[in-house]
Amino acid sequence: MNRSPFARGDFLSGATLTGLGVYIILEARGWDYATPDGPGPGFFPLWYGIAMVILSIVLVASTLARPAPAGEDTGINWREVGNALMAWVALAGCIGLLKLLGFAVSFALLAIFVVAFIYRRPIKTALLVGCIGSLGFHLVFAQALNVNLPVGVLGF
Repeated sequence: MNRSPFARGDFLSGATLTGLGVYIILEARGWDYATPDGPGPGFFPLWYGIAMVILSIVLVASTLARPAPAGEDTGINWREVGNALMAWVALAGCIGLLKLLGFAVSFALLAIFVVAFIYRRPIKTALLVGCIGSLGFHLVFAQALNVNLPVGVLGF
């Protein structure tokens, strides 16, 4: 039994993201697009919102253009839903730990959790990804771009 393309996940997520993109664009219009020093606080959100709307419309259009494959599973994959919710909870936990542990440790813990528990990779792989990712962010943002990342009680 083929479902309507309007009931498929790609259509629903694309429509939702289109609405979010429009909201971001409308909010960004209230901020300065450019300042005498360069791009203003509205520059990035405006272009992010525009990109989000365009890509979401492409997702919706491509979903409507292709028929549902024969034998498509119409049930909800609760494992995937659980993984998505775990990722959101882990991100919220990472944000909550930023002031206490700092960006480097919080980001490393987030990456380790995602790799080990959501993607079910070996803990050695998760530790490697977490440490290299955190070091990479530090080198690019703190060192190369001179951006102050949150520092925790451990000093990094």
